[in-house]
Amino acid sequence: MRTSILELQKLKNAGQKIPMVTAYDAPTAHWVEAAGIPAILVGDSLGMVVQGQETTLPVTLDEMIYHGRMVMRGSSTALIIIDLPFMTYQVSIEQALTNAGRVMQETGAGAVKLEGGVSMAATIARLVSAGIPVMGHVGMTPQSVHQFGGFRLQGKSEDAAARVLADALAVEAAGAFAMVLETLPAALGQQITARLHIPTIGIGAGPDCDGQVQVIHDLLGLIDGFTPRHARRYATLGDSIREAVRTYSDEVRQQVFPDAAHSFGLAEKISTEAGPSVNKQAESAPVKH
Repeated sequence: MRTSILELQKLKNAGQKIPMVTAYDAPTAHWVEAAGIPAILVGDSLGMVVQGQETTLPVTLDEMIYHGRMVMRGSSTALIIIDLPFMTYQVSIEQALTNAGRVMQETGAGAVKLEGGVSMAATIARLVSAGIPVMGHVGMTPQSVHQFGGFRLQGKSEDAAARVLADALAVEAAGAFAMVLETLPAALGQQITARLHIPTIGIGAGPDCDGQVQVIHDLLGLIDGFTPRHARRYATLGDSIREAVRTYSDEVRQQVFPDAAHSFGLAEKISTEAGPSVNKQAESAPVKH
């Protein structure tokens, strides 16, 4: 059985923190789940960390469904939540319902996530009324990166903080089962978490959120160069990959690999007997016209 949205609520009610990470393929989903992660986000962040895009905006619905299917196949107990990508739910409520329905039907995921607050409340309410669990996302919403002028801290002023709080309250009132709070002052993350009855999942929103989410590539050290302030590297697998491939490359050039242990022998007896046997069968077979 997979983790349900009700179980996430129970964790909040019990004061237990909720760890969540992203995954984009079956092997990663398998190992993440094996580590005890109860919820996996198939984020449109794949546009940046898998596809090499500068933002999440180019990611398509078909690509999210493709990656969602892989994550579902690689997992069996985690709640799988899939992002609705840019401009697949903003045009109209009907568009959102159709596309969210596709995600649920074609992947088997347990929920979708979409960005936006007050302006998205009616859309969230309609999806929920149709039986589609929705995770909200307020604060720094990456699909609005150009409107914000970059990936910037939100809610810094009193007025800006009030707008983010209003967004969060609207998303909860619309029926979302949980909410991502991204790149906010820690005090604002704490305030919103205290006001809401549903779980808050922070990413750069301080330690007082009900849970935390990290991009798996940041967590494992798979991206060279810049690491976001809200991310912590728990491993440097990028270095390990480079060294492993370098060793392999050296062994191929030096004719060390493959060796006998990694090669297959030829069964001489079977090889020499196979030819005549096959020929005899061919000679005895009746000719068809």
